[in-house]
Amino acid sequence: MTEADYIIVGGGSTGCVMASRLSEDQGSEVVLLEEGPRDRSPWIHIPGAYYKTAQGPLLKRMPWEPTDAQNRAEQPTMVQASVLGGGSSVNAMIYIRGNPDDYAMWESLGATGWNYGDVLPYFRKAEANNRFCNEAHGMDGPLGVSDIERIHPLTRAWLQACQQKGLPLNPDFNSGDQAGCGLYQITARDGRRSSAAVAYLKPAKKRRNLTITTGAKVLRVLTEKGRAVGVEYVMAGKVRTIRARREVILSAGAINTPKLLMLSGIGPAGELTRHGIEVVHDLPGVGQNLQDHIEISLIYQLNGPHSYDKYKKPHWKALAGLNYLMFRDGPAASNLIEGGAFWWADRAEKHPDMQYFMVVGAGIEEGVEAVPGGNGCTVNLGQIRPRSRGEVRLNSADPAAHPRVIPNYFGDPHDLETITDGTLFALEVMEQSAISRYVARRQLPEAGPISRDQVRRFCQTAAHAALHPAGTCRAGRDEMAVVDPELRVHGIDGLRVADASIMPTLISGNPNAVCIMIGEKLADMMRRA
Repeated sequence: MTEADYIIVGGGSTGCVMASRLSEDQGSEVVLLEEGPRDRSPWIHIPGAYYKTAQGPLLKRMPWEPTDAQNRAEQPTMVQASVLGGGSSVNAMIYIRGNPDDYAMWESLGATGWNYGDVLPYFRKAEANNRFCNEAHGMDGPLGVSDIERIHPLTRAWLQACQQKGLPLNPDFNSGDQAGCGLYQITARDGRRSSAAVAYLKPAKKRRNLTITTGAKVLRVLTEKGRAVGVEYVMAGKVRTIRARREVILSAGAINTPKLLMLSGIGPAGELTRHGIEVVHDLPGVGQNLQDHIEISLIYQLNGPHSYDKYKKPHWKALAGLNYLMFRDGPAASNLIEGGAFWWADRAEKHPDMQYFMVVGAGIEEGVEAVPGGNGCTVNLGQIRPRSRGEVRLNSADPAAHPRVIPNYFGDPHDLETITDGTLFALEVMEQSAISRYVARRQLPEAGPISRDQVRRFCQTAAHAALHPAGTCRAGRDEMAVVDPELRVHGIDGLRVADASIMPTLISGNPNAVCIMIGEKLADMMRRA
């Protein structure tokens, strides 16, 4: 195909939604270009195989630059999904929307029409919830959202420990009130992952007006007289072009979307000329305002086979596989991160500023170590409203080169103090009797008494990316905004951005559900225009 009405670059969560919704109009030809492969790996679709997708070949790895405040000797790496479905095909499936004031902040920063009351109908439109149906939740959408049927005893023990520490039990983190501890709902249906590719593209791929092309690396957006007219991409070693009769929509993510814009001559003029790229439109906000949650992993060795780690042994693994094949049940039907909490590190904040995850195992995620003897658990915690801002820049004009990812974690000293206090709280939860009875020793940070200063230094050196980058093409109307509230790129006709990069501020929690909402809302705006 050499021409289509709409070209969507990137088959991640938002791109899949856009491709599905725009192709509902049989009068429109839609092409979706995805650099990674199709989502054929069986590990994608089994929730318990998250340990495979969280560190496997479906991830693209790129270096990020630490600040002096992080005291890192080694070169840290950030991973992003490279497969149809994007992050929704490889992530932990945790379904979180943030809190209503997150969206009030968006609107105050110029993203008019994106207040909580404006976006809630699209969350509900997307959702097929297996427990809730009320003013906050829907049950008829394409995206499966469900409870995990069998909860591991260690998850329940940790939730009891949270309650011993004073946290209330919260039955629904997406009700508008996040505070407390509880069970996560996940994007799954009938024991299988409900990725954006499964929920949105699978029903749509039979449409003759939708073409899904994988293994296609987009090199740049083609522009003529201030309008996007197509894209240039490479596939099977051959450079090709496809023209857009109506619009090009970039959904390549908060790192690759600004990279693509800059390679196309759209971005800060100084940055472009430094790399010999002709300036098509000077747009200084491209690549700026990078935000990410930063995480700490606390690792514990258990005094017995009290976690999912026991299923690393061949006979237990075989039993779990058989149980899943026959009944869609057991460990393989769990995402391994069943319970969590939202709570305060800084009590001056209106809403909880920390998110906690009980991972019923150790060494599950890339870069997080396992324990001797094989039986462990991990408490992950992240600061969910960072004040630090970073940027994405180019290393060169070569599309094959990684961009410079400069998150500037802890650039604002408040972030380090907040995550230090949040870590201290997590350590205290693990000392409560409900959970401590299962613990042999703390492995990371090293066992023994630990002061606040020691925790602070640990956070500086051990903190890692939560892999929730956002904000690099933010919506608004000021001179640093990249897109307007209808996600049209300022100064370029026929070009929109639809992914996490448009968020003025990162939401309070895992952002995948928000990326799906963005696709639903934008598709609706475009079809009503």
